[in-house]
Amino acid sequence: MKLFRNPEIKREILYYIIVYLAGAALAFRQLGGKGAGIVLPAGAAALVLHLCFTAKRYRRIAQMSEKMDSILHDDGETLLQDCQEGELAVLHTQLSKLVLRMREQAGNLQQDKIFLADALADISHQLKTPLTSLQLLASFLQEDEVSTERRREIARDIVTLLGRIDWLVYALLKMSRLDAGTSGMKEETVSVAELTEQAYQLVAVSMDLRDIRWDCQVEPETSFTGDMSWSVEAVGNILKNCMEYSEPGGAIHVTGTENPLYTELVIRDEGKGIAPEDLPHLFERFYRGKQNSTESVGIGLSLAQKIIVQQNGTIQVKNAPDRGAIFTIRFYKTVV
Repeated sequence: MKLFRNPEIKREILYYIIVYLAGAALAFRQLGGKGAGIVLPAGAAALVLHLCFTAKRYRRIAQMSEKMDSILHDDGETLLQDCQEGELAVLHTQLSKLVLRMREQAGNLQQDKIFLADALADISHQLKTPLTSLQLLASFLQEDEVSTERRREIARDIVTLLGRIDWLVYALLKMSRLDAGTSGMKEETVSVAELTEQAYQLVAVSMDLRDIRWDCQVEPETSFTGDMSWSVEAVGNILKNCMEYSEPGGAIHVTGTENPLYTELVIRDEGKGIAPEDLPHLFERFYRGKQNSTESVGIGLSLAQKIIVQQNGTIQVKNAPDRGAIFTIRFYKTVV
């Protein structure tokens, strides 16, 4: 029997037989043959009953062991629900919880692998175009008959491409920190007036060169709980997007308000607006719409959304009734 391959069972039976024989001998000495005739059958019956219950308990343990072995070999086996009471039932329940947790973690790891593979494919695709252009421009510089003016043009193009690669790597590193949960975001009182001013300084020179006016109206004392530096990054990316799609002579309008539920920041440009088919995909990583700017790599708005969402916020975009796009950011005071 499989029961007797357990060393503790062998020791238990040995100790029981020793006690059993000692009790029988004592009964025979005290009560004679009649006493021994009572003790011997009673002891044997007790041993048989004990072995039966022990065998049943070990069969349940063996069944759980077989199921765990099947689960480890990933054949889709699941532990059955055990509605009985007792320590074995508790152990059965805990093992079931452990199996579910392990399968959940395995599923998450598989999703992470897929996400990583997709991200690497996206990064490779995004870097391939500028790197190919750099190789082509470098080959032009090696030609002897290239004029000085042409060399200057090629140098400017190289600087532009390097800037694009630098921004792409910078944004991807930021997003990887957000995805990994290692961003280290603070929870502090963020002044919306100071936030918009710092974000504007990131694009002030470019807006001036493009002749785009800055119009900011933020209510005094408007604030929310979040991280100033990360919020500046998010709002700066949105302003950069609005600037790239605005025409010379236009303006970017910003308003900030606060109520008992949330703090709202509305950013509106005077560009051509967003194509209706692009609106649902605007915050997707590397998405570039039909009216995309040549300077855009399609990652700034995705990064902005991640930053805002991690600060208990939301961001929505729609086209203005007359012209341009409207970005509405809300930082809620309670979890939504």
